[in-house]
Amino acid sequence: MDDEKPAWKVPSRLRSNARALRQNSTDAERILWSELRGHRLLGVGFRRQVPIDRYIADFVCHAAHLVIELDGGQHFSNEAEQRDAARSAVIEAKGFQILRFANNDVLANRAGVLDTIAAAVAARAPTLPLPRKRGREQD
Repeated sequence: MDDEKPAWKVPSRLRSNARALRQNSTDAERILWSELRGHRLLGVGFRRQVPIDRYIADFVCHAAHLVIELDGGQHFSNEAEQRDAARSAVIEAKGFQILRFANNDVLANRAGVLDTIAAAVAARAPTLPLPRKRGREQD
């Protein structure tokens, strides 16, 4: 099976919700995406706002089976934490590890967040890909 593509079908409504979330990212999501996109972290690919089962994960690295969730203030009530735990159980049942960061962590400690993500990727990816070359080499 190709590690870059999930094996499940995504309902069109969930797909359009994911598309809307990509178009309306938070500041923390934009900052983290600028660090993860284009295989910038350890040469592995990440996708953003990815449907998994009935949920949409903020960032996913299929090669490392890793999900990164960024939580705003609304996630820190007891009710929200229970919903997040149920959501995490469903996503983890698909074989993913979940890393959660508060939006403020990304804004105030970007390097620390990236170090944590890099360590998780290195631990979970069977072999890291070779870095991609930018542009074509001339003969």
